[in-house]
Amino acid sequence: MNTPIRDFVTQYAALNAHRYHMPGHKGCGPLGCESLDITEISGADVLYDSKGIIRESEEHAASLFGSARTVYSCEGSSLCIRGMLYLATLYGKMQGCARPLILAGRNAHKAFVTAAALVDFDVEWLYPEGDDSLMSCRITADCLERRLASGVKPVAVYITTPDYLGNLVDVAGLASVCHRYGVLLLVDNAHGAYLNFLPESRHPMALGADLCCDSAHKTLPVLTGGAYLHIGAGAPAWFVEHAERGMALFASTSPSYLILQSLDLANLYLASGYRERLEAFVEAVAGMKKRLIDRGFTLIGDEPLKLCLQAKSYGWQGDKLAGWLGTQNVICEFADPDFVVLMLSCDMDLQPLEAALMELPKKEAILQAPPILPHPKAVLSVREAMMSPCEELPVEACLGRVLADYGVSCPPAVPIVVCGEEIDGDCVACLEYYGVEKCRVVCHGN
Repeated sequence: MNTPIRDFVTQYAALNAHRYHMPGHKGCGPLGCESLDITEISGADVLYDSKGIIRESEEHAASLFGSARTVYSCEGSSLCIRGMLYLATLYGKMQGCARPLILAGRNAHKAFVTAAALVDFDVEWLYPEGDDSLMSCRITADCLERRLASGVKPVAVYITTPDYLGNLVDVAGLASVCHRYGVLLLVDNAHGAYLNFLPESRHPMALGADLCCDSAHKTLPVLTGGAYLHIGAGAPAWFVEHAERGMALFASTSPSYLILQSLDLANLYLASGYRERLEAFVEAVAGMKKRLIDRGFTLIGDEPLKLCLQAKSYGWQGDKLAGWLGTQNVICEFADPDFVVLMLSCDMDLQPLEAALMELPKKEAILQAPPILPHPKAVLSVREAMMSPCEELPVEACLGRVLADYGVSCPPAVPIVVCGEEIDGDCVACLEYYGVEKCRVVCHGN
């Protein structure tokens, strides 16, 4: 498999041309990568109007992932999420929906919330049937079937899988239900680009999703910001034709060719024995997980390349455990009072992580449970709330007020309360539990 973007940039750098074009560093600088950092000069193609080397590279990616069309992002899955929601909303209007409705799992990333404000579609939240955490929302096919059989028909269902804790949703089951009702299935697969390369693919494109995003940089050797928007083989052809348009609306007109090169080179990496290496690595991870369970750790999630520790059962607060790991030079992805999340990549050395965890002293289990997940009432639309004048108040003074701010830390970037919702007592308790001290709320009279 060739690497057209990388080849073009490398050949251009070798010319040592006098660069009377952007960027301003002119190919020289202290980072050492400046010679490979170009702009959309002649021959470099144009992202989101691709006809040359970028389109060729994207077609390689589409063949690897089994999609009808794959479009690159230099701005992470956040851009892809906004793009696919815009496309779904526009498609819904073309089908006669005056104001499209999207059903969404409650653990959606904040990029979904900003998209709701920018595109201005209606949102109905899907909550799990059991007691999931803030970051998990395991919607079942039966649950979705019951909702679609009654109530307003949505344009699309939007789910997040894998979630931040490594739980996988039954995408195939949800896709079957959606398509039976003529509804699109959109998947935030930001954490699961590698799932397509397991012995049996667990990637949304293989399981019937219509559109999905992958953050290539999260689990593949791609520079931060590199991501994919995939259009499924079974999706209406209109989405293939308009995919670039959906991305261009929200994207920078100055894409990073360093990121594009890393996406391009990832195609070669994936096509060169990655499946076999991944299979062996997943087996090694499974062995480590078993030894940790035997040691007394409680693990959650079924995603192969994520290790999520339920810290309190081992006698630790999650953030304290993460701090202890840091003293062992092991840096985790995320921690909160309950969980520690560690993300793994194929071919990495697992020994430092396992050795550190095996040395962690076990203490008496902490029985404190996280607060009940709130189900706040929507008072304003996301767009109305986000565009309203607001004021910042201490959380305890926000009771009964309407949230105006989409801001939430990343990771995990899953909102406790969503713009336009009224902050009730359960919301206050949950915000305080997760260390949120202030909120921006809609000013009175708006």
